[in-house]
Amino acid sequence: MFYEAGTHRAAGLPHDPLKAIVAPRPIGWISTLDGQGRANLAPYSFFNMIQTTPAICCFGSDGWKHTAANAIASGEFVVNLATRPLFEAMNASSAALSDGESEFEHAGLERAACRLVKPPRVAASPASLECRVVHAMELKDVDGRATGGHLVIGQVVGVHIADWALKEGRFDMLAARTIARCGYRDYTEVTELFSALRPTDGGSYAPGQRDL
Repeated sequence: MFYEAGTHRAAGLPHDPLKAIVAPRPIGWISTLDGQGRANLAPYSFFNMIQTTPAICCFGSDGWKHTAANAIASGEFVVNLATRPLFEAMNASSAALSDGESEFEHAGLERAACRLVKPPRVAASPASLECRVVHAMELKDVDGRATGGHLVIGQVVGVHIADWALKEGRFDMLAARTIARCGYRDYTEVTELFSALRPTDGGSYAPGQRDL
């Protein structure tokens, strides 16, 4: 079938399949501080790494929300890895709370201090990325009209990894039980991996080789 974007219901699809097609997507579980120093925490599935050196990541906010506002105003945010054991807390942190009400307390999560940025990280998360904002913009459509969405791009300046999540010098996402968003109300857990080389790499793959 074919339909023009935004007309899925007219095409007989009651739910928009786009988020399920572009999936699985990593979840940016992002902590920030507001202007009064109050912590905010929320999950964003429009999130990814977009550059290696320097390490650059980004998240998209579908609307003007606390996380985007805080990150842009303060210039800092922290990405906490979302995992299966932390799913219920992560889901709870997506609740629409009033200004100043902390998602950390609402979700029963302990905070941990960061080294280079002011927002706290999720203490129980096996990995957290301290980030400083390098770009932020309001998104526009093909006709130049503001969509209400915002893109925040940050440089990773510090990395926290739990010792137990490292195996032979590599981050073990199977041990961490990393989760991802799959569209609709669906999620997945990383339970199986396979390795491959690019055609230009040659030879056989072994742990410790240059990552793809």
